[in-house]
Amino acid sequence: MIIPHMVPYASPIYFVMLLVALLPIMIALLNGRRLNIYQSLITLFFLFVSFGGKDYRQGLALIFYVIFQSILVELYFRYRQKANHQWVFYGAVLLSIVPLIFVKVTPLFEAGNNSIFGFLGISYLTFKSVQIIMEMRDGVIKEYSPLTYIKFLLFFPTISSGPIDRYRRFEKDLKNPPTREDYLPFLQRGIHDIFMGFLYKFLIGYFFGQVLLPVVSFRALAEGGVSWYLVAYMYVYSMYLFFDFAGYSYFAIGTSKLMGYDTPINFNKPFLSWNIKEFWNRWHMTLSFWFRDYIYMRLMFTLIKKKVFKSRIVASNVGYFALFLIMGIWHGLTWYYILYGFYHATLICVTDAWLRFKKKHKKKLPSNKFTHAFAVVLTFHAVIFSFLIFSGFLDKLFFHHF
Repeated sequence: MIIPHMVPYASPIYFVMLLVALLPIMIALLNGRRLNIYQSLITLFFLFVSFGGKDYRQGLALIFYVIFQSILVELYFRYRQKANHQWVFYGAVLLSIVPLIFVKVTPLFEAGNNSIFGFLGISYLTFKSVQIIMEMRDGVIKEYSPLTYIKFLLFFPTISSGPIDRYRRFEKDLKNPPTREDYLPFLQRGIHDIFMGFLYKFLIGYFFGQVLLPVVSFRALAEGGVSWYLVAYMYVYSMYLFFDFAGYSYFAIGTSKLMGYDTPINFNKPFLSWNIKEFWNRWHMTLSFWFRDYIYMRLMFTLIKKKVFKSRIVASNVGYFALFLIMGIWHGLTWYYILYGFYHATLICVTDAWLRFKKKHKKKLPSNKFTHAFAVVLTFHAVIFSFLIFSGFLDKLFFHHF
């Protein structure tokens, strides 16, 4: 029998295979044991399902990527035991992200796709590798196992689109399987999350993405320019984006829990946020926290330590713009992704200014359920407008319509 190539969590057959594969793991965990060898075998199986078959180039790219990153991290760990020169650290980080940069930049110079160089999930694997190198530099990771690193990198429930776990948290779960008493709540939560994933991705997400979105998209293009159909597209696309991605995240987290891993959540009611900073604490949380911890905070530390700016507010604003422009460029080297990053950086800086003003004048400014509701509605519309930019639909509408 030929095993078909499948995107994770995208077809009923994938879930059937997943259930069959996870049963021995679940039975073992109910007895307080982790089947490490078996887990490695089913990891290879699902990696083959996702990256092998006819699309073997992605599989080869993944193999070479893992070998490259494993050698790099091992060499840096050995070096870090003896010395801690900043330029070696910068070089290791740069080398770690070179494959991702190559994948992102190549399409600008070549026609067609870049699947020969990249693979599904290369960004999230790169974030994991950079994270480990940075924590080795900080001295947080004092013990390192190449095998644990590879298991962390290739943890198949989250490999394609996250959530982005942390090495030390994953290692703790790997080495300390839950007891029967601890695993039962994991099992219950895992089943709940998987069913929520079906609701979000295949029911609500399908309705917005496959039923409504083609209609409002066609109507908006037919009308041309700014129209009510464009406004409808903004709402519909935002709902589709959230429910589709949150549904995927539910699947990844639920599968992880069935395997005895407490993978962190990715979404926490983001559309109930009352300002844009709160939104980024609730939306794609593992990604936003990664950018915060490993880019923004380190950049801020450098700017303040080197006294590049006299004002901490100026330094903070520069940090926000650097952070969100990097995030925008990471999504793709197109004007709307870059504008998306610039827009969110501006919102963050304006929000910070408002919070400072509010703190100074809190006795004069009303604060009640009405103002909170108004803030939630305002934030929601600011966010979904950013998703309209992010979608690239404005590029199609205004620059490629005719």
